[in-house]
Amino acid sequence: MDAAAAGDLVAAPAIPRLPVRDLAGRLLGTFPVRRIYCVGRNFADHAREMGAAAPASKAERGTPVFFMKPADAIVVDGEVAYPPGTRDLHHEVELVVALGHDAPPGALPVADAARLVVACGVGLDLTRRDLQAAAKAKGLPWDTGKGFDQSAPVGALVPIDAAGELARLPLSLDVNDERRQQSGLDQLIWDVPEILHELSTLYALRAGDLVFMGTPAGVAALQPGDRFHARLGDIAECRGRILPPVV
Repeated sequence: MDAAAAGDLVAAPAIPRLPVRDLAGRLLGTFPVRRIYCVGRNFADHAREMGAAAPASKAERGTPVFFMKPADAIVVDGEVAYPPGTRDLHHEVELVVALGHDAPPGALPVADAARLVVACGVGLDLTRRDLQAAAKAKGLPWDTGKGFDQSAPVGALVPIDAAGELARLPLSLDVNDERRQQSGLDQLIWDVPEILHELSTLYALRAGDLVFMGTPAGVAALQPGDRFHARLGDIAECRGRILPPVV
């Protein structure tokens, strides 16, 4: 019997999916998630609070920092169990863009990049900050600080055509009804088309990819029992809470 006839040895895992809603809240469909790309240090104020130099101009910004999360790190219902292996879980609120088209082979021109985006929303890049800091201090990769279970809560996406000009939208996060993070998307060091161009020089971008676009200053710790409410202007939100660790 050949491999195709034999079938899978284990059941194929379900594909993570995010709801897509119009501005009235009506469900339009779902977005199947293939990959999650993330951008580090894409707001100057956050770069400074993390002890990194912030560029004074576009000419000085160098190249973006990228990392990835597993697709099944997505949390749709907002219920996040405090993760194992850390005593310092941090929130990072971010614009999330969803790609609805494959990029052509080669480097994607900046002028063509926006055509790939089909929807957007807001989410949290949850971070085991102590693990990340320990890895960075040793010059090691910090995957364990970023790419863990339930590290990517995201609210419902909205069609990009309904979002208007992204640069005009505010981004914010409240924890227990107190403002923790707030900025405008006009403060991004690299905007969405520029990030998609840079990603395309390293990866084959495909429909189903999500891109977390980086966080502004104000990152801080979350504790079990905390409630979070992330907003992208008045078009998208992500609500949830941190549950006790699973034992």
